[in-house]
Amino acid sequence: MSGAPRIAIVGGGLGGLTLARVLHVHGIASTVYELDASATARDQGGSLDMDPESGQRALLHAGLLEEFRPLSRPEDGELRLLDKDAAVGFRIPAPEPGARDEGEERPEIDRRALRDLLLGALPEETVRWGHKVRAVSLGAAGRPTLTLSGGRTVEADLLVGADGAWSRVRSLVSDADPVYSGISFVDCLLHDVDARHPAVAELVGRGTMFALADEKGLIAQRNGGDRIRVYAAVKAPEEWSRSGLIDPADPAAARKRLLDLFPDWDEGLRALIADSDGPLVPRPIHALPIGHRWERTPGVTLLGDAAHLMSPFAGRAPTSPCSTARNSPSPSPPTTTWRRL
Repeated sequence: MSGAPRIAIVGGGLGGLTLARVLHVHGIASTVYELDASATARDQGGSLDMDPESGQRALLHAGLLEEFRPLSRPEDGELRLLDKDAAVGFRIPAPEPGARDEGEERPEIDRRALRDLLLGALPEETVRWGHKVRAVSLGAAGRPTLTLSGGRTVEADLLVGADGAWSRVRSLVSDADPVYSGISFVDCLLHDVDARHPAVAELVGRGTMFALADEKGLIAQRNGGDRIRVYAAVKAPEEWSRSGLIDPADPAAARKRLLDLFPDWDEGLRALIADSDGPLVPRPIHALPIGHRWERTPGVTLLGDAAHLMSPFAGRAPTSPCSTARNSPSPSPPTTTWRRL
């Protein structure tokens, strides 16, 4: 190879941006191709808890650990498990101040805040917004080639698929497709919770709350900006959450249909749905086969959900980027189980 390698990263999520930043720290340029038109084009989802051995370790290698700390929320690390009558059966308090010194702190951070931190630490030209990858192939001499919307092609010496559950890059190394888990989530948000919804804020606490019963669940998670994100989880056919529940033209009816699935649950728990703001968003839960792996293909690799998509019941970030390709779902404690949503 003559000159600097051409590195293309497909996907401007947290994984792709972290890789781009680590490469940048080492003086290696890369280009990130992202479908979104801008960094604010869509909601980025809930909070993450950043374990010292995984998330914080990645930020250390990215040279951003100290910048991360003031953006994080150690106080939002509480965990509560409730039944459908809202009785608390189990509780883990947030770490005490200073737990960082013992390597025990897992501070929360909103995905949007973490993405903005990473974007601000990259050269402006690194991310190509609004670039949809329509196809991938191995071209001349096996060199990875991207076909973008509009027909333009881009060759790379190294192609990294960080393009999520339905990765296009994955087809170059694996025939595996995500499989529906049999469970669908519907998520929604409550805003200004301490002022507008104080009872809900007290019920959820300072972190993540699970209310589980009757093979259903309501999961609520503190986010930054005085918000609570709610996930209603039910067993259902794959198309149920789209065709059988959500009608974008009638959100009130969709909210009622969802509430009807929790008829005898505590009214405080039902308020997580009834008092929510904005649209309900369906999220059928998929996973790649356990033990997903592939034979080495020169010039192509995967990271994040493109490599090891898991249901949130088993999700946990690998401790090293090198372990991503062979990472397999495994049982994990509640403090990490749901925080990747």
